[in-house]
Amino acid sequence: MHGIMEQAHTKRILLGITGGIAAYKAAELARLLIKQGMEVQVAMTEAAGHFITPATMQALTGRPVLVDQWDATENGMAHINLSRTADAIVIAPATADFIAKLAHGLAGDLLSTLCLARNCPLLIAPAMNCEMWGNAATQRNLAQLQTDGVQVLGPVSGVQACGEEGMGRMLEAEQLARDVAAFFQPKILIGTRVLITAGPTYEAIDAVRGITNRSSGKMGYAIAQAALELGAEVTLISGPTALAKPHGSHGVDVESASQMFDAVMQRATACDVFISVAAVADYRVAQPSEQKIKKSAEALTLNLVPNPDILAHVAGLANPPFCVGFAAESENLAEYAEQKRRAKKLPLLVGNLAQQAIGSDDNELVLFDDQGTHPLPRADKLTLARQLMQQIALRYKGANR
Repeated sequence: MHGIMEQAHTKRILLGITGGIAAYKAAELARLLIKQGMEVQVAMTEAAGHFITPATMQALTGRPVLVDQWDATENGMAHINLSRTADAIVIAPATADFIAKLAHGLAGDLLSTLCLARNCPLLIAPAMNCEMWGNAATQRNLAQLQTDGVQVLGPVSGVQACGEEGMGRMLEAEQLARDVAAFFQPKILIGTRVLITAGPTYEAIDAVRGITNRSSGKMGYAIAQAALELGAEVTLISGPTALAKPHGSHGVDVESASQMFDAVMQRATACDVFISVAAVADYRVAQPSEQKIKKSAEALTLNLVPNPDILAHVAGLANPPFCVGFAAESENLAEYAEQKRRAKKLPLLVGNLAQQAIGSDDNELVLFDDQGTHPLPRADKLTLARQLMQQIALRYKGANR
């Protein structure tokens, strides 16, 4: 399992902030990038300082904020020094005015000079009034930047600070942080179709009651995000959750185990990798009532029958995809997980303790395969999902050589 716990080179991000009301989101973006292990150096335009102070950004990043291109540096060449050490420049927010400067190669302040002198990728998150966004000049400038290889993140449609509603709202910091991290992921699964199940299922008892479990869906959704970052085409079949589908995935909402089974089997033969993360109910009520069962003093007896085993059916296909199973156990994880893997003839099974994982924002995993066990130490679920998808990608590629 060489490389499973190797640490990637720490990414150095130059975060540029320009003068728009969305500058307040840059504070949270900086925090989230640092949380993901990146180094963040902030450079601001003078106008940005009217919306958020350099002191705020310095407190968050622990680094002096750069504003004036005439500030003393080691050799007086801040625009050269900073652009040579950054792995990427991220401009958030990128105003219409600053986008115009970038498109025409203007360099009238430190931040625009940094962008012109860069030898690293440039990512921008536009933020402006909907009329400014729709203006022909803005669209020409954006088209030119994309032709020049600049990555444009967003914007989205929504309510704006001016009170109008429309396209031009900057992406939220959480989405931008994911997009920046995704930019650095190697696109080793381009052209690979990945089918993922996530969340709980809900088995009806009557018109208002049902049997379910405490799965939040967070792990499955994180794996979908990680697969997208590697360039995969992702279909996410989800039971009831409160989570938003990862941007770029094809979402399919289901409720019961039977519905999830049907949705998976309709798509299983067309996918390359199947990852069964959902906490599917093992049993359902044999005859759910169409009406609410009235309360009485007598005990209510339910006749439960087994649900179909989705993973076993997919793994048992004549030409199955590369199948990855999940086992959530409350005890004897190693024994039960390995039994499950061998019974279903899976190349890889991911085990975790249910009481530590369900509903939590972090987790720890153990990978089971023919070579033995391989632990992934406790971390947030997206970090674990990225490590897991790297391993799945390596195994899938190896199996298809």
